[in-house]
Amino acid sequence: MDFNDTPEEAEFRAEANAFLSQHLEPKDAAAYGRKGRDNLLERAKKWQRTKAEGGFAQITWPKEMGGRGGTIIQQVIWNQEESKFDAPTGPFAIGLGMCIPTVIAFGSDEHKKRYVEKALVGENIWCQLFSEPAAGSDVAGLKTKAVKDGDDWVINGQKVWTSGAHYSDYGILLVRTDPDVPKHKGLTMFIVDMKQQGVDVRPIHQASGGREFNEVYFTDVRIPDSDRLGDPGMGWKVALVTLMNERLAVGGSPGPDWNEIMDYARSAGTISDGAFRQKLADWYVAAQGYKLTKFRTQTALSKGETPGPENSIGKIINANHLQDICNSAIEMQDHYGLINDKDKAPADAIFQDSFMWAPGLRIAGGTDEILKNIIAERVLGLPQDVRVDKDKAFSAM
Repeated sequence: MDFNDTPEEAEFRAEANAFLSQHLEPKDAAAYGRKGRDNLLERAKKWQRTKAEGGFAQITWPKEMGGRGGTIIQQVIWNQEESKFDAPTGPFAIGLGMCIPTVIAFGSDEHKKRYVEKALVGENIWCQLFSEPAAGSDVAGLKTKAVKDGDDWVINGQKVWTSGAHYSDYGILLVRTDPDVPKHKGLTMFIVDMKQQGVDVRPIHQASGGREFNEVYFTDVRIPDSDRLGDPGMGWKVALVTLMNERLAVGGSPGPDWNEIMDYARSAGTISDGAFRQKLADWYVAAQGYKLTKFRTQTALSKGETPGPENSIGKIINANHLQDICNSAIEMQDHYGLINDKDKAPADAIFQDSFMWAPGLRIAGGTDEILKNIIAERVLGLPQDVRVDKDKAFSAM
């Protein structure tokens, strides 16, 4: 693969960089600052609309859906350039990276007309309602149920660890519609209005002080059959598309990387420590390996293929390395590493915040163990784990 830009790609990169420079500050100017955390939702909506108006929101989407009609390589170039700036993209990552692609793949023309453009311009935010208290790693074991009542489905149950549910307008909801078949065959996906009666969102207070995750309770929530994605009982097939996109998106873990801890080590005077330099080399090599692995995925996407199970590799690497990098930085700070006050801690407590966030990242989108099984079975072709529930009706388990 030739990693150099073609003349057309170089021209697009220059155009993207010029647009970003006009609207955002470079990330290195605010890498350790608190500005990126202030008024995040308001800033994210404004930036999403700005991107849409400039023709840079979802580069590969067709023009009729508000995209640019560009190539996957142009999207890669945009992502590379945007990552250099203090871009508040977080609140839209799930909706535009996971939910809306699922709506486009399985929704009706009316769904696309009603939801896609409003999400693209930052008017609506989406969340993904999959995990439950007893069905996290095993999503197909979920118990939230939907019962058909005329032209509606009545939903009752609970979801948990739903990122951004407290500020989301809509969500994609996976529920059980047939308990008398094996668990993977009795699921159905719906679009749900997060503001409607019967939807109760309760933020979870995290160790880091944040409240990004939520419990969501559904009590006699009515969803019209017209807001179903895919056929009844085919929800697992729909969910797999979402999950593959999720693991691709989550693989690029947010937080300090080897560059930032190297910069901090320089300022702290520990860059010459031999043990630290060995760790830094390991992180750098892993980052480059992941970068090349992503190029494989990008090649597949450029050919119109769906992201595959190999995307699980990046999430395992990055989530673990984020935890390791932040732990090393905290140790480097000695007794100051105990401070999590952003006004007093070294580097504005970015390493402390990310260290407490990192364990959740190792769960979100599939635990390390689940992803290693996926890689073993679907990438390496190793024998599957024994499943005693494979052919049993969910109601009989």
